[in-house]
Amino acid sequence: MVVNIYTGELLEIMENILIESFKKTESLIQNFYTNTDNVKELQLIAEKMAAAFNNGKKILICGNGGSLCDAMHFAEEFTGRYQKDRRPLPVIALADPAHLTCVGNDFGFDEVFARGVEALGQPGDWFISLSTSGNSANILKAITKAKDLGLVTWSLLGKDGGPAKGMAQHEFIIPGKTSDRIQEVHMLILHVIIEGVERILFPENYRENI
Repeated sequence: MVVNIYTGELLEIMENILIESFKKTESLIQNFYTNTDNVKELQLIAEKMAAAFNNGKKILICGNGGSLCDAMHFAEEFTGRYQKDRRPLPVIALADPAHLTCVGNDFGFDEVFARGVEALGQPGDWFISLSTSGNSANILKAITKAKDLGLVTWSLLGKDGGPAKGMAQHEFIIPGKTSDRIQEVHMLILHVIIEGVERILFPENYRENI
């Protein structure tokens, strides 16, 4: 038996809280896409990524906690499927638990992503870092390593960007106050990029939507 603990005024308060959560994310999304510079940068990133795939390059992506889940989500929609069937594209989330625990144990947690970049990255590949604060030492070290190795770098950050602000060649900072709202916008941006890349490489999949 399910018991509704909210009645009357309490129920109305709860409804307002839930609606406010949607409004917070809606506001962040609207502020992002109404900035024409952001839209132009998104288009540029999609074009460059498509060119990288055509040139035999790959993408590496990482993050901590929920951001790592978003990184894995991004990767599987390239290697598996997004909206329609097409050939798989090489995107790797640095999420292997054996690698993470080995490097964390032997070299320290700050090195888990940098070691992955060093092992798998080649000049011309892309490295994407997700961080809602921009403070994580393992993210900062990975960006530095990627730049040293000649990878194209892109950061999706939150709040004020933290120490990671300005480190990557491409960057979006979502000025949300909490990680959940920031991650929701990050994932939407990643989905838009996937669609942008697919529209360039596989236009036949989108003709019916034009």
